[in-house]
Amino acid sequence: MSADYQVHADVAVITLNNPPVNGLGFATRQAIVAGLEQAQADAAVKAIVITGAGKAFSGGADIREFGSPKALAEPNLLSVIAAVERCRKPVVAAIHSVCMGGGLELALGCHYRIAAPGCSVALPEVKIGLIPGAGGTQRLPRALGVEAALNMIVSGEAIKSEMLAQLPGQKLFDKLSASPESLAQEALALAREVGAKHADGSALPLVRLLPCQHKDGDAYFQFARNMVKGMSKHFPAPAKCVDAVEAATKQPFDKGMATERELFINLMWTAESRALRHLFMAERAASKIPDVAEDTPKRKIERVAVIGAGTMGGGISMNFLNAGIPVTILEMSQEAIDRGVGVMRKNYEAQVKKGKLKQDKYEQRMALLTTTTSYDDLKDADLVIEAVFEELGVKEKVFRQLDAVMKPGAILASNTSTLDVDKIAAFTQRPQDVVGLHFFSPANVMKLLEVVRGAKTAKDVMATVMAVAKTIKKVAVVSGVCDGFIGNRMIEQYGRQAGFLLDEGCTPAQVDRAIEKFGFAMGPFRMGDLAGNDIGWAIRKRRYQEKPDMKYSKTADLLCERGRFGQKVGKGWYDYVPGKRDAIPNAEVEQMIADHRQALGIKPRKISDEEIVQRLVYSLVNEAAHILEEGIANKASDIDVVYIFGYGFPVHRGGPLCYADEQGLFNVAQAMKRFALNPLDDAKFWEPAPLIQRLVAEGKTFNG
Repeated sequence: MSADYQVHADVAVITLNNPPVNGLGFATRQAIVAGLEQAQADAAVKAIVITGAGKAFSGGADIREFGSPKALAEPNLLSVIAAVERCRKPVVAAIHSVCMGGGLELALGCHYRIAAPGCSVALPEVKIGLIPGAGGTQRLPRALGVEAALNMIVSGEAIKSEMLAQLPGQKLFDKLSASPESLAQEALALAREVGAKHADGSALPLVRLLPCQHKDGDAYFQFARNMVKGMSKHFPAPAKCVDAVEAATKQPFDKGMATERELFINLMWTAESRALRHLFMAERAASKIPDVAEDTPKRKIERVAVIGAGTMGGGISMNFLNAGIPVTILEMSQEAIDRGVGVMRKNYEAQVKKGKLKQDKYEQRMALLTTTTSYDDLKDADLVIEAVFEELGVKEKVFRQLDAVMKPGAILASNTSTLDVDKIAAFTQRPQDVVGLHFFSPANVMKLLEVVRGAKTAKDVMATVMAVAKTIKKVAVVSGVCDGFIGNRMIEQYGRQAGFLLDEGCTPAQVDRAIEKFGFAMGPFRMGDLAGNDIGWAIRKRRYQEKPDMKYSKTADLLCERGRFGQKVGKGWYDYVPGKRDAIPNAEVEQMIADHRQALGIKPRKISDEEIVQRLVYSLVNEAAHILEEGIANKASDIDVVYIFGYGFPVHRGGPLCYADEQGLFNVAQAMKRFALNPLDDAKFWEPAPLIQRLVAEGKTFNG
């Protein structure tokens, strides 16, 4: 059973007990109904309390049952709520800590509700492309008021119970307990009070019977639709939330419930909802490493050191300061320290100015920062992260010095984005303590963290850094050692295709427009200008030596030879006006591309947006398949997480491999074979990876 049943004198208490958040799985639903029946059969019981064990009332649906027959098996949540409403004895929901999704819908079905202060209350279904499906869109407007309820449902954001309790006219909570600790006793007292009140068999209050209307009706909902349309162009669920809440104001309750159910089921079948549900699960699965048990002992991380006060070093440091962890930054000169710390202060002050950070919090964070020019001052750090120039010789000097001064058991991490972590580990006498922690720029903003596992990296180091990632609010994905790891190895193929498209007839603006229309935050050429075209140039120069047979467009090299390195110098593939990030097409760059094309004897052709998108996205897919085959990534969903959180892949498409599954791997493989026939492209690259061929032959998918 996933719920406990106890009787306290004349009150039965049903306690949901399905860790970690008391998800409403099949066994829990069965136990609630069984508890209700047992309480009603006991003449000594006058009232019932439903609450949750541990640190949640209920977080809603049990994600472990997503997509399985158990998720819909009777009693489903609708049936459980109906059983609560029909109960002959008053049912009190004692809400605390977390009350979300189906958990809130269950509470709304109870006759009375008492909430502890500090409880996070939400209907977050919109975040996985759905609307609430067990009466949330019909009951919450009745209990909270139409506008407040619609704002909660459309945003999916959590609001504290004490804030909701202050709303005028709200009937969501009958009472707010004095404290979380007193909730249980106050809930029993309320249950006894209402048990006595209804001892004569008088009707029990039901949220479904409350009135639901808006004084401005049609005008308000049209306004709401206009607002939602502007904010969620790729996602159908927010607009359907408006439709469902409007139905609550215009239809009888049962008809409104039928409308909600129809909208819910239709959304379940959309590609957008499938993508968001996939990402919801993928993000949680990314933290699990197959051979590292969840109970693996973790090392204490109480002090952190960062080598380098540049853009990356400063951003990395801010993550730890934000989490209340002291940081020591090492640089070679006081001037470099002052410059780096100045940038950090500027970033924090911008947050203070925007009201996102309080002045005292800013001061507390900066008080945790110390700086030094001596490696000896790092000896007490539990974790040190190197963020210096991306050149193996430079890394060697740093790690040899760290090996000499760091205490035993300290974790030595490199922020390298492409270099061999095993070679870096070999510069030390403690390769088991070395790991890659590849932050993405700007490091204090971007959520992705690639955790690069070396051949000798200890399991407790992996467990520790994955836990640290959660502490600093990063989404961590484990990668094996290879050139570029997961993300940059794939983006290299994407960039090669972008170059070939220029050679064949496209302009940078055409390529960027097509992929941005597909949903990318930024096209490959705008992205190059932002990152710095000289960085890609340096990597290509290395490639020309290492892989002389690899085919590349030389257009980007010509751009760099002209000093057009991107936004930092005001010119790249586009021109930039100081203080703005608008990409302005440059006629000279387009002429340079045309001249280069002519020199190669290539006659330009008209290229469709569909071909542009397929070549760019499927290049990611094919390289990802090789990465999976080689064991560099643990699972396909990890790669999707990398691209959503680190590279601006459109969220509503779920990541490159989720998107490929949606398109059908047979169709993806056929497109690759077509691209291989293009004499100006790389035929060898476009041979579908063996994994893709195998999945097609077996009728399977990457994420199946």
